[in-house]
Amino acid sequence: QVQLVESGGGLVQAGGSLRLSCAASGGTFSSYAMGWFRQAPGKEHEFVAAISRSGGNTYYADSVKGRFSISRDNAKKTVYLQMNSLKPEDTAVYYCAARPVRGAYDQDASYDYRGQGTQVTVSS
Repeated sequence: QVQLVESGGGLVQAGGSLRLSCAASGGTFSSYAMGWFRQAPGKEHEFVAAISRSGGNTYYADSVKGRFSISRDNAKKTVYLQMNSLKPEDTAVYYCAARPVRGAYDQDASYDYRGQGTQVTVSS
């Protein structure tokens, strides 16, 4: 069983930056690929970014490519999401998730564990 706790959300003006963190406990962190998803009010879960177990491969949604960066520190059992050039449409609850190697990296259903999420609000 893996527990995930996100932090780092908040209110920021458009064009600003935030860095989200997701700390894991339980399980073997390095055996899981990790992802970030978001959900805005009234909308479906949306894939944001994913990273392989070693951190050597990263994947991004087109909407955040070039602005967001995902990374991980297996020694600290933490995955990060650096968000730059934030836009009002990035406003959402962001949550991290852990999945075994199998499954599509951009599908929420592929992930076995999820955190509670952290709110990101971008004002115009």
